[in-house]
Amino acid sequence: MKRVTFIHAADLHLDSPMSGLKHLPGAIFKKLQESTFDAFTKIIDLAIFHAVDFVILAGDLFDGEDRSIKAQTRFRKEMERLEECGIAVYAVHGNHDHMDGRWTHLPMPENVHIFSHKVEVVKYTAENGTSVHLYGFSYPKRHVLERMIDQYSRVDGADLHIGILHGSSEGNNDHDPYAPFRINDLLGKSFDYWALGHIHKREIINSQPPVIYPGNIQGRNRKETGPKGCYLVELDNSGAKTEFLEAASVIWENAEIDASGLENYQAVYETCLNLMEEKRTNRKGTVLNLTLADASMPYHELRSIINGELLETLQEEEADEESFVWISGIKVIEKRMWNKEKLALESDFFSELFKTADQFGECSENSLPLYSHPLARRFLNELTKDEKQRLAEEAETLLLGLLYKD
Repeated sequence: MKRVTFIHAADLHLDSPMSGLKHLPGAIFKKLQESTFDAFTKIIDLAIFHAVDFVILAGDLFDGEDRSIKAQTRFRKEMERLEECGIAVYAVHGNHDHMDGRWTHLPMPENVHIFSHKVEVVKYTAENGTSVHLYGFSYPKRHVLERMIDQYSRVDGADLHIGILHGSSEGNNDHDPYAPFRINDLLGKSFDYWALGHIHKREIINSQPPVIYPGNIQGRNRKETGPKGCYLVELDNSGAKTEFLEAASVIWENAEIDASGLENYQAVYETCLNLMEEKRTNRKGTVLNLTLADASMPYHELRSIINGELLETLQEEEADEESFVWISGIKVIEKRMWNKEKLALESDFFSELFKTADQFGECSENSLPLYSHPLARRFLNELTKDEKQRLAEEAETLLLGLLYKD
Protein backbone atom coordinates (compact mmCIF):
# COMPACT_ATOMS: atom_id res chain seq x y z
CA MET A 1 0.00 0.00 0.00
CA LYS A 2 1.22 3.51 -0.85
CA ARG A 3 1.66 5.39 2.43
CA VAL A 4 3.34 8.45 3.95
CA THR A 5 3.29 10.12 7.37
CA PHE A 6 3.70 13.83 7.99
CA ILE A 7 3.21 16.66 10.44
CA HIS A 8 0.82 19.48 9.46
CA ALA A 9 1.30 22.76 11.35
CA ALA A 10 0.49 26.38 10.53
CA ASP A 11 0.60 29.92 11.89
CA LEU A 12 3.83 29.63 13.88
CA HIS A 13 4.12 33.42 14.31
CA LEU A 14 7.68 32.98 15.54
CA ASP A 15 8.95 35.85 17.67
CA SER A 16 5.49 37.29 18.23
CA PRO A 17 5.92 40.46 20.34
CA MET A 18 3.07 39.49 22.68
CA SER A 19 1.69 43.02 22.49
CA GLY A 20 -0.05 44.35 25.57
CA LEU A 21 1.54 41.83 27.96
CA LYS A 22 4.68 43.71 29.07
CA HIS A 23 3.04 44.50 32.41
CA LEU A 24 3.42 40.85 33.42
CA PRO A 25 6.21 39.78 35.81
CA GLY A 26 9.54 39.40 34.02
CA ALA A 27 9.76 35.61 34.25
CA ILE A 28 6.23 35.09 32.94
CA PHE A 29 6.61 37.63 30.14
CA LYS A 30 9.88 35.99 29.10
CA LYS A 31 8.18 32.60 28.96
CA LEU A 32 5.45 34.11 26.77
CA GLN A 33 8.06 35.72 24.51
CA GLU A 34 9.77 32.35 24.09
CA SER A 35 6.53 30.39 23.82
CA THR A 36 6.26 30.40 20.01
CA PHE A 37 9.83 29.11 19.75
CA ASP A 38 9.24 26.50 22.46
CA ALA A 39 6.09 25.28 20.72
CA PHE A 40 7.89 25.01 17.39
CA THR A 41 10.76 23.08 18.96
CA LYS A 42 8.20 20.71 20.44
CA ILE A 43 6.67 20.16 16.99
CA ILE A 44 10.09 19.33 15.53
CA ASP A 45 10.66 16.94 18.46
CA LEU A 46 7.37 15.23 17.57
CA ALA A 47 8.29 14.99 13.89
CA ILE A 48 11.60 13.32 14.77
CA PHE A 49 10.05 11.04 17.40
CA HIS A 50 7.40 9.79 14.98
CA ALA A 51 9.95 9.57 12.16
CA VAL A 52 7.63 11.26 9.68
CA ASP A 53 8.44 11.52 6.00
CA PHE A 54 7.98 15.29 5.85
CA VAL A 55 6.60 18.37 7.60
CA ILE A 56 4.08 20.84 6.12
CA LEU A 57 4.04 24.43 7.41
CA ALA A 58 0.97 26.19 6.01
CA GLY A 59 1.84 29.86 6.30
CA ASP A 60 2.70 32.69 8.72
CA LEU A 61 5.96 31.11 9.78
CA PHE A 62 7.04 34.49 11.12
CA ASP A 63 4.96 37.12 12.87
CA GLY A 64 5.92 40.03 10.63
CA GLU A 65 7.13 40.84 7.16
CA ASP A 66 10.52 41.94 8.54
CA ARG A 67 11.09 38.43 10.03
CA SER A 68 13.82 39.13 12.56
CA ILE A 69 17.28 37.56 12.42
CA LYS A 70 16.49 35.87 15.72
CA ALA A 71 13.34 34.26 14.31
CA GLN A 72 15.05 33.14 11.11
CA THR A 73 18.03 31.74 12.99
CA ARG A 74 15.83 29.73 15.35
CA PHE A 75 13.74 28.50 12.42
CA ARG A 76 16.83 27.43 10.47
CA LYS A 77 18.20 25.59 13.51
CA GLU A 78 15.03 23.47 13.66
CA MET A 79 15.18 22.85 9.91
CA GLU A 80 18.76 21.60 10.31
CA ARG A 81 17.60 19.15 12.97
CA LEU A 82 15.08 17.75 10.50
CA GLU A 83 17.69 17.62 7.77
CA GLU A 84 19.93 15.48 9.98
CA CYS A 85 17.05 13.01 10.29
CA GLY A 86 16.28 13.00 6.57
CA ILE A 87 12.92 14.77 7.00
CA ALA A 88 11.79 17.13 4.23
CA VAL A 89 9.89 20.38 4.84
CA TYR A 90 7.29 22.02 2.58
CA ALA A 91 6.34 25.54 3.60
CA VAL A 92 4.42 28.56 2.34
CA HIS A 93 4.50 32.17 3.51
CA GLY A 94 1.19 33.79 4.47
CA ASN A 95 -0.17 37.28 4.90
CA HIS A 96 1.97 38.06 7.95
CA ASP A 97 5.31 36.98 6.46
CA HIS A 98 4.57 37.69 2.80
CA MET A 99 7.39 37.85 0.27
CA ASP A 100 7.11 41.58 -0.44
CA GLY A 101 8.57 42.52 2.93
CA ARG A 102 12.12 43.78 3.48
CA TRP A 103 14.35 41.50 5.52
CA THR A 104 17.82 40.04 5.74
CA HIS A 105 17.66 36.68 3.97
CA LEU A 106 19.15 33.69 5.75
CA PRO A 107 19.55 30.58 3.54
CA MET A 108 17.69 27.43 4.50
CA PRO A 109 19.08 23.87 4.34
CA GLU A 110 18.39 21.78 1.26
CA ASN A 111 15.61 19.74 2.88
CA VAL A 112 13.38 22.87 2.97
CA HIS A 113 11.20 23.83 0.00
CA ILE A 114 9.52 27.25 0.18
CA PHE A 115 6.77 27.57 -2.43
CA SER A 116 7.00 30.57 -4.77
CA HIS A 117 4.41 33.32 -5.20
CA LYS A 118 2.67 31.30 -7.94
CA VAL A 119 0.86 28.01 -7.37
CA GLU A 120 3.36 25.27 -8.07
CA VAL A 121 3.62 21.51 -7.64
CA VAL A 122 6.63 19.68 -6.21
CA LYS A 123 7.20 15.94 -6.01
CA TYR A 124 8.30 13.97 -2.97
CA THR A 125 9.24 10.29 -3.07
CA ALA A 126 9.39 8.35 0.20
CA GLU A 127 11.85 5.56 0.96
CA ASN A 128 9.04 3.03 0.51
CA GLY A 129 8.55 4.29 -3.06
CA THR A 130 5.35 6.27 -2.42
CA SER A 131 5.25 9.46 -4.48
CA VAL A 132 3.42 12.62 -3.44
CA HIS A 133 2.58 15.81 -5.32
CA LEU A 134 2.37 18.83 -3.04
CA TYR A 135 0.68 22.01 -4.31
CA GLY A 136 0.97 25.50 -2.83
CA PHE A 137 2.00 29.15 -3.09
CA SER A 138 3.45 31.87 -0.89
CA TYR A 139 1.82 35.27 -0.53
CA PRO A 140 3.57 37.75 -2.85
CA LYS A 141 2.05 40.62 -0.84
CA ARG A 142 0.12 41.06 2.39
CA HIS A 143 -3.35 41.24 0.89
CA VAL A 144 -4.14 38.35 -1.46
CA LEU A 145 -7.83 38.68 -2.21
CA GLU A 146 -7.86 36.63 -5.41
CA ARG A 147 -9.37 33.14 -5.54
CA MET A 148 -6.02 31.37 -5.72
CA ILE A 149 -7.84 28.04 -5.42
CA ASP A 150 -8.73 28.36 -9.11
CA GLN A 151 -5.03 27.97 -9.96
CA TYR A 152 -4.71 24.60 -8.20
CA SER A 153 -4.93 21.71 -10.64
CA ARG A 154 -4.15 18.06 -10.03
CA VAL A 155 -1.13 16.81 -11.96
CA ASP A 156 -0.93 13.09 -12.71
CA GLY A 157 2.20 11.11 -11.93
CA ALA A 158 1.99 10.66 -8.15
CA ASP A 159 0.32 8.21 -5.77
CA LEU A 160 -0.99 10.91 -3.41
CA HIS A 161 -1.87 14.60 -3.76
CA ILE A 162 -1.73 17.23 -0.98
CA GLY A 163 -2.87 20.85 -1.26
CA ILE A 164 -1.37 23.55 0.96
CA LEU A 165 -3.42 26.74 1.22
CA HIS A 166 -3.21 29.72 3.57
CA GLY A 167 -6.63 31.34 3.34
CA SER A 168 -10.23 31.40 4.54
CA SER A 169 -13.56 30.11 3.30
CA GLU A 170 -15.89 32.58 1.59
CA GLY A 171 -18.53 33.98 3.92
CA ASN A 172 -16.31 33.69 7.02
CA ASN A 173 -16.76 37.20 8.42
CA ASP A 174 -14.60 36.58 11.50
CA HIS A 175 -11.36 36.70 9.50
CA ASP A 176 -9.83 38.66 6.65
CA PRO A 177 -10.98 37.10 3.33
CA TYR A 178 -7.52 36.17 2.08
CA ALA A 179 -7.21 33.64 -0.79
CA PRO A 180 -10.94 32.84 -0.41
CA PHE A 181 -12.37 29.45 -1.31
CA ARG A 182 -15.48 27.33 -0.95
CA ILE A 183 -15.35 23.85 0.55
CA ASN A 184 -16.66 22.38 -2.70
CA ASP A 185 -13.73 24.05 -4.49
CA LEU A 186 -11.31 22.02 -2.38
CA LEU A 187 -13.20 18.75 -2.70
CA GLY A 188 -13.48 19.24 -6.45
CA LYS A 189 -9.70 19.10 -6.88
CA SER A 190 -9.64 15.37 -5.99
CA PHE A 191 -6.71 15.82 -3.60
CA ASP A 192 -6.09 13.34 -0.77
CA TYR A 193 -5.46 15.98 1.91
CA TRP A 194 -5.82 19.75 2.30
CA ALA A 195 -3.34 21.37 4.69
CA LEU A 196 -4.87 24.75 5.55
CA GLY A 197 -3.54 27.73 7.48
CA HIS A 198 -4.61 31.27 8.50
CA ILE A 199 -7.43 30.45 10.95
CA HIS A 200 -6.03 30.17 14.46
CA LYS A 201 -8.84 27.96 15.73
CA ARG A 202 -8.34 24.24 15.17
CA GLU A 203 -11.03 22.75 12.92
CA ILE A 204 -11.59 19.65 10.79
CA ILE A 205 -13.77 20.99 7.99
CA ASN A 206 -14.04 17.67 6.16
CA SER A 207 -13.03 14.18 7.26
CA GLN A 208 -12.47 12.23 4.04
CA PRO A 209 -10.61 13.63 2.33
CA PRO A 210 -9.32 15.60 5.31
CA VAL A 211 -9.58 19.38 5.07
CA ILE A 212 -7.94 20.68 8.24
CA TYR A 213 -6.99 23.88 10.01
CA PRO A 214 -4.53 22.86 12.75
CA GLY A 215 -4.83 26.30 14.37
CA ASN A 216 -1.80 28.24 15.52
CA ILE A 217 0.87 26.45 17.53
CA GLN A 218 0.77 28.82 20.51
CA GLY A 219 -2.01 30.98 21.89
CA ARG A 220 -0.99 34.64 22.18
CA ASN A 221 -4.01 36.36 23.73
CA ARG A 222 -7.29 35.69 25.51
CA LYS A 223 -9.07 34.95 22.22
CA GLU A 224 -6.72 32.04 21.42
CA THR A 225 -7.70 29.63 24.16
CA GLY A 226 -7.24 25.92 24.68
CA PRO A 227 -4.62 23.37 23.56
CA LYS A 228 -2.50 24.35 20.55
CA GLY A 229 -0.24 22.22 18.38
CA CYS A 230 -0.21 20.27 15.12
CA TYR A 231 -1.61 17.20 13.37
CA LEU A 232 0.17 13.91 12.82
CA VAL A 233 -1.17 12.43 9.60
CA GLU A 234 -0.88 8.94 8.18
CA LEU A 235 -2.04 9.08 4.55
CA ASP A 236 -2.55 6.25 2.08
CA ASN A 237 -4.73 5.33 -0.89
CA SER A 238 -7.65 4.36 1.36
CA GLY A 239 -7.77 7.60 3.35
CA ALA A 240 -6.11 9.28 6.31
CA LYS A 241 -5.66 8.85 10.04
CA THR A 242 -5.15 12.11 11.91
CA GLU A 243 -4.11 12.79 15.49
CA PHE A 244 -3.83 16.18 17.17
CA LEU A 245 -0.61 16.62 19.16
CA GLU A 246 -0.21 19.39 21.75
CA ALA A 247 2.83 21.67 21.58
CA ALA A 248 2.07 24.98 23.31
CA SER A 249 4.13 25.85 26.39
CA VAL A 250 1.56 28.38 27.63
CA ILE A 251 -2.20 27.76 27.58
CA TRP A 252 -4.81 30.51 27.59
CA GLU A 253 -8.13 29.55 29.16
CA ASN A 254 -11.44 31.05 30.20
CA ALA A 255 -12.92 29.87 33.49
CA GLU A 256 -16.10 30.69 35.36
CA ILE A 257 -16.86 30.27 39.05
CA ASP A 258 -20.45 30.10 40.27
CA ALA A 259 -20.27 32.63 43.08
CA SER A 260 -23.96 32.46 44.03
CA GLY A 261 -23.18 30.33 47.10
CA LEU A 262 -20.05 32.21 48.18
CA GLU A 263 -20.94 34.53 51.04
CA ASN A 264 -17.73 36.47 51.57
CA TYR A 265 -14.29 37.40 50.23
CA GLN A 266 -12.51 34.51 51.95
CA ALA A 267 -14.80 31.93 50.35
CA VAL A 268 -14.14 33.42 46.92
CA TYR A 269 -10.39 33.50 47.57
CA GLU A 270 -10.24 29.84 48.60
CA THR A 271 -12.37 28.79 45.62
CA CYS A 272 -10.01 30.64 43.28
CA LEU A 273 -6.98 28.93 44.83
CA ASN A 274 -8.58 25.51 44.33
CA LEU A 275 -9.35 26.34 40.70
CA MET A 276 -5.77 27.44 40.11
CA GLU A 277 -4.43 24.14 41.42
CA GLU A 278 -6.83 22.24 39.17
CA LYS A 279 -5.53 24.19 36.17
CA ARG A 280 -1.84 23.86 37.03
CA THR A 281 -0.02 21.77 34.42
CA ASN A 282 3.48 20.36 34.83
CA ARG A 283 6.13 22.52 33.11
CA LYS A 284 3.48 24.60 31.32
CA GLY A 285 2.12 28.01 32.07
CA THR A 286 -1.57 28.90 32.13
CA VAL A 287 -3.08 32.34 31.66
CA LEU A 288 -6.60 32.34 33.04
CA ASN A 289 -9.40 34.80 32.28
CA LEU A 290 -11.69 34.41 35.28
CA THR A 291 -15.37 35.27 35.65
CA LEU A 292 -17.26 35.28 38.96
CA ALA A 293 -20.88 34.72 38.03
CA ASP A 294 -23.99 35.51 40.07
CA ALA A 295 -22.08 37.16 42.92
CA SER A 296 -24.58 38.17 45.60
CA MET A 297 -22.50 38.84 48.73
CA PRO A 298 -22.70 42.11 50.70
CA TYR A 299 -21.06 45.04 49.00
CA HIS A 300 -18.36 45.50 51.66
CA GLU A 301 -17.21 41.94 50.90
CA LEU A 302 -17.53 42.37 47.14
CA ARG A 303 -15.62 45.67 47.15
CA SER A 304 -12.26 43.96 47.78
CA ILE A 305 -12.84 41.84 44.71
CA ILE A 306 -14.01 44.62 42.42
CA ASN A 307 -11.20 47.03 43.37
CA GLY A 308 -8.50 44.51 42.38
CA GLU A 309 -7.24 43.34 45.78
CA LEU A 310 -8.24 39.73 45.12
CA LEU A 311 -6.48 39.73 41.77
CA GLU A 312 -3.26 41.13 43.26
CA THR A 313 -3.30 38.53 46.04
CA LEU A 314 -3.77 35.64 43.61
CA GLN A 315 -1.00 36.91 41.35
CA GLU A 316 1.57 37.41 44.13
CA GLU A 317 2.50 33.75 44.52
CA GLU A 318 2.72 32.98 40.78
CA ALA A 319 5.38 35.37 39.51
CA ASP A 320 8.27 32.92 39.97
CA GLU A 321 6.43 29.64 39.31
CA GLU A 322 7.59 27.68 36.25
CA SER A 323 4.18 25.99 36.03
CA PHE A 324 2.35 29.22 36.74
CA VAL A 325 -1.38 29.85 36.69
CA TRP A 326 -1.65 33.58 36.09
CA ILE A 327 -5.06 35.19 36.55
CA SER A 328 -5.02 37.92 33.91
CA GLY A 329 -8.27 39.50 35.03
CA ILE A 330 -11.39 38.91 37.09
CA LYS A 331 -14.78 39.85 35.72
CA VAL A 332 -17.54 40.08 38.32
CA ILE A 333 -21.14 39.54 37.26
CA GLU A 334 -23.47 40.42 40.11
CA LYS A 335 -26.65 38.45 40.49
CA ARG A 336 -29.44 40.21 38.66
CA MET A 337 -32.19 41.31 40.99
CA TRP A 338 -34.46 42.56 38.26
CA ASN A 339 -36.88 41.09 35.74
CA LYS A 340 -36.30 42.49 32.25
CA GLU A 341 -39.73 41.59 30.94
CA LYS A 342 -41.43 43.22 33.91
CA LEU A 343 -39.29 46.34 33.64
CA ALA A 344 -40.03 46.67 29.92
CA LEU A 345 -43.77 46.52 30.58
CA GLU A 346 -43.62 49.00 33.42
CA SER A 347 -41.32 51.59 31.82
CA ASP A 348 -41.03 52.92 28.27
CA PHE A 349 -37.46 53.98 29.10
CA PHE A 350 -36.32 50.45 29.98
CA SER A 351 -38.24 49.01 27.04
CA GLU A 352 -36.33 51.30 24.67
CA LEU A 353 -33.04 50.48 26.43
CA PHE A 354 -33.50 46.73 25.91
CA LYS A 355 -34.44 47.20 22.25
CA THR A 356 -31.34 49.30 21.64
CA ALA A 357 -29.12 46.67 23.27
CA ASP A 358 -30.68 43.90 21.18
CA GLN A 359 -30.18 45.89 17.97
CA PHE A 360 -26.54 46.73 18.70
CA GLY A 361 -25.32 43.34 17.50
CA GLU A 362 -26.48 44.25 13.98
CA CYS A 363 -24.90 47.72 13.97
CA SER A 364 -21.75 48.75 12.15
CA GLU A 365 -18.58 49.51 14.12
CA ASN A 366 -18.88 53.06 12.79
CA SER A 367 -21.58 53.64 15.41
CA LEU A 368 -18.84 53.40 18.07
CA PRO A 369 -16.87 56.65 18.63
CA LEU A 370 -13.50 54.85 18.69
CA TYR A 371 -14.15 53.22 15.31
CA SER A 372 -15.20 56.58 13.87
CA HIS A 373 -11.89 58.17 14.83
CA PRO A 374 -9.83 58.51 11.59
CA LEU A 375 -6.55 57.47 13.28
CA ALA A 376 -7.76 54.85 15.77
CA ARG A 377 -9.84 52.83 13.30
CA ARG A 378 -6.73 52.02 11.24
CA PHE A 379 -5.44 49.90 14.13
CA LEU A 380 -8.69 48.18 15.11
CA ASN A 381 -9.92 44.80 13.92
CA GLU A 382 -13.52 44.36 12.88
CA LEU A 383 -15.75 43.20 15.74
CA THR A 384 -17.40 39.81 15.38
CA LYS A 385 -21.13 39.42 15.99
CA ASP A 386 -20.42 37.67 19.31
CA GLU A 387 -18.16 40.52 20.42
CA LYS A 388 -20.83 43.09 19.58
CA GLN A 389 -23.40 41.07 21.49
CA ARG A 390 -21.11 40.79 24.52
CA LEU A 391 -20.48 44.55 24.49
CA ALA A 392 -24.21 45.20 24.34
CA GLU A 393 -24.90 42.85 27.25
CA GLU A 394 -22.14 44.41 29.37
CA ALA A 395 -23.42 47.91 28.64
CA GLU A 396 -26.98 46.87 29.42
CA THR A 397 -25.95 45.30 32.73
CA LEU A 398 -23.90 48.37 33.69
CA LEU A 399 -26.77 50.75 32.95
CA LEU A 400 -29.28 48.63 34.82
CA GLY A 401 -26.98 48.47 37.81
CA LEU A 402 -26.64 52.26 37.81
CA LEU A 403 -30.28 53.09 37.12
CA TYR A 404 -32.32 50.42 38.83
CA LYS A 405 -32.67 49.96 42.57
CA ASP A 406 -34.78 47.28 44.25
